[in-house]
Amino acid sequence: MGDSGLKRKTAKGLLWGGIGNGSMQLLNLLFGIFLSRLLSPSDYGVVGALTIFSATAGIFSESGFTLAIVNKKEVGDDDYNAVFWFNVAAGIFFYLLLFFLAPLIAAFYNQPEMVPLARFLFLGFFFGALATAPSAYFFRNLMVKTRSQVQICAIIVSGVSGVVCAFYGWGYWGIALQTVLYSATTALLLWAQSPWRPSFSFKWNSLKALLPFSTKQLLTSLFTHINNNFFSVLLGRFYGMMQTGFYTQGSKWTTMGYSTISGMINSVGQPVFRETGDDEARLRRVFYKMLRFASFVSFPAMFGLAIISRELIVISVTAKWLPCVPVMQILCVWGAFMPISTLYANLFNSLGRPNIYMWNTIALGIAQLLCVMLSYPYGLNVMLVAYTALNVMWLFVWHYFAYKHIRLSLWEVVKGITPYMTVSLAVMAVTWIATSAISGPVVSIIVKITMAASLYSLLMWILKSVVFRESVAYLKSQFKR
Repeated sequence: MGDSGLKRKTAKGLLWGGIGNGSMQLLNLLFGIFLSRLLSPSDYGVVGALTIFSATAGIFSESGFTLAIVNKKEVGDDDYNAVFWFNVAAGIFFYLLLFFLAPLIAAFYNQPEMVPLARFLFLGFFFGALATAPSAYFFRNLMVKTRSQVQICAIIVSGVSGVVCAFYGWGYWGIALQTVLYSATTALLLWAQSPWRPSFSFKWNSLKALLPFSTKQLLTSLFTHINNNFFSVLLGRFYGMMQTGFYTQGSKWTTMGYSTISGMINSVGQPVFRETGDDEARLRRVFYKMLRFASFVSFPAMFGLAIISRELIVISVTAKWLPCVPVMQILCVWGAFMPISTLYANLFNSLGRPNIYMWNTIALGIAQLLCVMLSYPYGLNVMLVAYTALNVMWLFVWHYFAYKHIRLSLWEVVKGITPYMTVSLAVMAVTWIATSAISGPVVSIIVKITMAASLYSLLMWILKSVVFRESVAYLKSQFKR
């Protein structure tokens, strides 16, 4: 595929990735507002404390085969069949395992009522395992639009159901129902839209060919999820469900922000890098362009979320959740850099070097665990600051390997990131100072968003940002159709 064809394909994928992920986050925001008003921090804490178990089981059930399918040069029915039947067997095994371990998990938290909740909540990862094969098919073929539509429908169905249950006093069962229904609906709709269908055929050689790549992805995902959810386990064990609820709420809002951008990158990153992997110079150009785009979107979005966090929490979920505001603001700093880390991950996977991604992630995970264990006695905010600083600094480690394998210079990366980071910080600082006297949360958030967006766009135009001009031109061309 030529540069112009790849550029159009990438732009379309990014557009639909942005629309899909943006719509999903807005819907999650809407349903989250209703649930947060109806439920207590403890309700969120109970479900949040179980997340690490379901996430870990989900990783083992999927076992890295989605990216293994995407990265393989030639894929046939035998490959999809092998992945499908393995995922089904793994999903059943791990669900039954956690079903019988539920009483021990509840005893660990001193929460006997967790037993039936856990057994129901864990169904979510089983439905996710059923969807691995069709999801990999859509991902490999850059069918971003269809995947986005499926996910949006699933969020609507699960969100409405969760809110209705919470309204009628089901408490944390509303969150659990929302989680399970999302996975089940996603699986059902993916299969309804997928042109591929499984057969009663399982060839070990097909699965074996995927194992070298998928095993490394499994270990990488395992360490990533354990570290991402370690805060919930630690807080639930030592600080109680109330503090866990505040962390879960703050983290949820921040994740909505950077997941939208990372989702755009993930929807096209690895398939596009794979297309250019045989030409090192071309791969560097494509990576650099995507780096600038990620920086152009991520820094203003996440820094902007930080300055409106207080108003957003008061308006949406009421002042009872104000203790989660510092959590949001600290995590927004790391969230601004998260899409850049995602780009590096996609790069290494597309090069067929998942071992780099795996060992880097494991090393980072160990460093994160040490960081958390050393800092948690000083309080949640100190722990989060140390965690954020470590993750940002680790980008230099990721870059070392990028330089080693495609000769991507640090200066090019810094040059691509710095203008957008600097302008975003300046714009948010001016906006924060200019609106500090506004007391009403509704007026304050409207003025902040309007002012920050206008200033950022104006400065991008004055500075003649290529990414800004290309993005505007592409959007105009789409609206003219």
